[in-house]
Amino acid sequence: MKLCVFDFDSTLMDGETIDFLAKELSIEDKVSVITQRAMQGKMDFFESLTKRVSLLKGLNEKLVDDICHSLPYMPGAKETISELKKRGYRVVVFSGGFRNATSYAKDILGFDADFSNVLHVRDGLLSGLVGGDMMFGFSKGDMLQRLQTLLDVNPNRTMVVGDGANDLSMFKFANTKVAFCAKDILKKEANVVIDQKDLTKIIGDERCI
Repeated sequence: MKLCVFDFDSTLMDGETIDFLAKELSIEDKVSVITQRAMQGKMDFFESLTKRVSLLKGLNEKLVDDICHSLPYMPGAKETISELKKRGYRVVVFSGGFRNATSYAKDILGFDADFSNVLHVRDGLLSGLVGGDMMFGFSKGDMLQRLQTLLDVNPNRTMVVGDGANDLSMFKFANTKVAFCAKDILKKEANVVIDQKDLTKIIGDERCI
């Protein structure tokens, strides 16, 4: 068995889920600045996540779901996942974003499992609180090691794909490290760099076989 782990926001999905949500409250610019600082490694991920989610307080849960179910996926996402599975990969998503988006995308894009965060809801509205699997900068690396143990997959048979600083921790435990339309901080640690918004470039690269 082989394992491929994708980031979700700006990797499998073209954009940042939280920015789409913030747009409904007309605070997209404010939230986007924090997102970019976190992805560039200039701000602690946990701090950035909790601060951004607090700004979403009061957003209707149904509207959140509607937005998360209409996000634009990256060109080639479905085709790439399908081909990787044909090649014997288990395909998993680790996201610092939200289960509203990743669990819905699972059935559309065809990956095997998702690990992400949960927006807390009170009386049908976001409370401004968040919890879940991917709260910290180290979370992806920590989860990858546990998943490798569970599936009996070593780093030599592991590929990871991401775009931002919170993907650095999982890069440490995979031999194939793909920086996809990524920030410079991640490109420096990658051995495959793809700068075109086309995920099929992965399956066409012999280093990713």
